[in-house]
Amino acid sequence: MAARTPRAWQRMLSGRRLDLLDPTPLDIEIADIAHGLAFVARWNGQTLGDWPYSVAEHSLLVEEIFSRLDPQAEPRWRLAALLHDAPEYVIGDMISPVKAALGPDYKAMDERLAAAVHRRFGLPAQLPRIIKTRIKTADRISARLEALAIAGFSEAEARRLFPVPTEHLLAKLSIRLRPPAETRSAYLERFALLMAQIDAAGRASGP
Repeated sequence: MAARTPRAWQRMLSGRRLDLLDPTPLDIEIADIAHGLAFVARWNGQTLGDWPYSVAEHSLLVEEIFSRLDPQAEPRWRLAALLHDAPEYVIGDMISPVKAALGPDYKAMDERLAAAVHRRFGLPAQLPRIIKTRIKTADRISARLEALAIAGFSEAEARRLFPVPTEHLLAKLSIRLRPPAETRSAYLERFALLMAQIDAAGRASGP
């Protein structure tokens, strides 16, 4: 008897079945992303406070930082910043040492999911290098703030592990801890606003 092929898909609350090895844009819904990310804890849950600091909350902060770094950024690139950790709604949030241990297979799965998410919402499957770099900078600034504010890192540890090109933004940012349902709603509201801005920009540049 032939061995059964291991299941590689997950059923979402929307009813979609997302194949983790071969994801398609048709099986991706923003409601699933927002819900999943709102219940995935950053830092493996090792954070201060009465609520976990979720990937959805982190994503909102990264998009805010990205927009502060580049106030003239197009709405579509702000959307890319909001969605930068979207694959984690199905594969979870891994701290950097675990990602390194898992190697290229984890990275490949993450990249396939990210490409499907991007295509689903009208973004290029592969973001321009300069946009990826700016999002990474915003992500690192967020990580530095999180490390100091809620993850128990010392100032010296945070500076060494999360170096940032500019520190002036740190004093203007804050960490929010709130129930997952509130974060989910905030994430969906921000997504809807950015999509509306993208649509408006498209109409303004149309024939």
